[in-house]
Amino acid sequence: MNKPKNRSFHNARDAKQDEFYTQLPDIERELRHYRKHFHGKTVYCNCDDPRVSNFFHYFSYNFEKLGLKKLIATCYKNQDMDLFSQNATEQAISLEYTGDKNGNFVPNIDEIGIKPLKGDGDFRSEESILLLEQADIVVTNPPFSLFREYVTQLVEYGKKFLIVGNQNAITYREVFDLFKENKIWLGYKSGDMAFRVPHYYEARNTRFWQDETGQKWRSLGNACWYTNLDIAKRHEDLILYKTYSPDLYPAYANFDGIEVGQTIDIPMDYPGSMGVPVTFLDKHNPDQFEILGSSRTLGKPMTEVAEKGTYEQGGRRFYLSNGDGTYRRLYDRIVIRNKRL
Repeated sequence: MNKPKNRSFHNARDAKQDEFYTQLPDIERELRHYRKHFHGKTVYCNCDDPRVSNFFHYFSYNFEKLGLKKLIATCYKNQDMDLFSQNATEQAISLEYTGDKNGNFVPNIDEIGIKPLKGDGDFRSEESILLLEQADIVVTNPPFSLFREYVTQLVEYGKKFLIVGNQNAITYREVFDLFKENKIWLGYKSGDMAFRVPHYYEARNTRFWQDETGQKWRSLGNACWYTNLDIAKRHEDLILYKTYSPDLYPAYANFDGIEVGQTIDIPMDYPGSMGVPVTFLDKHNPDQFEILGSSRTLGKPMTEVAEKGTYEQGGRRFYLSNGDGTYRRLYDRIVIRNKRL
């Protein structure tokens, strides 16, 4: 595989607020569904300072219970024990843990191999890729602003993964194509999650607070876990109980398909294309439904549909007729088909 070219990675990253640190209870609640996948495996946690990362904490303290082979972690431009060091140094470290040596089943400091990296620990650097190639499974919270590039790298190198992301990333072309091809899916937890953030982050009007210790927090109402590890949830059928009628399920003006406003309203007897909200992916069973595409790629330009009609301009989406020569544009839709009809 091609190694990354020498280039500056950091301008975009430094301009973003990418430091969201996942709480240990959130990691524990999600990881309990995947334990069978980790036996005999090498786990790689990057994009966090491993000395204070809750991902490193979880896997090091559960090393024997999970039956891990090796745990590797790296951080980006940080040699300071302060979790939020503002990445002030260009050098980073890697940590390696291969299990308990003294019988107390606690990852003591003298059992953890600490190595300085020549570079800054960016996940795209050659050093980090060499560590990635050793890994079987990657588990971390990558920088949200680089999410599509991060996922693309994992797929390119054929890695299994479980990572935290923003649900909006589903609409990225590169990420959505992976959903369509059944190369990625959503894990168990989605919705509201709270993250520690650095002290130098400015306060926001919503979803931001500071606790009694002075620690700043931000929550995301659309955080979720992305994975390509097979889980039981992925094979649970969505129970369908509604029947199709043209009155309840209007046809789109610029695509041969019907509008289904909520996942719960998917009709059990419609064999054609259906547009559903992006949140459908949290319930998607690839044995039950096929993902055909999205409104961003399948919707015809409205100039071809309503030359004299009035419609809201904007990026390509699906439209519904209002019955009076005007049309309304919908939010992004995923197009599915019931494979059992």
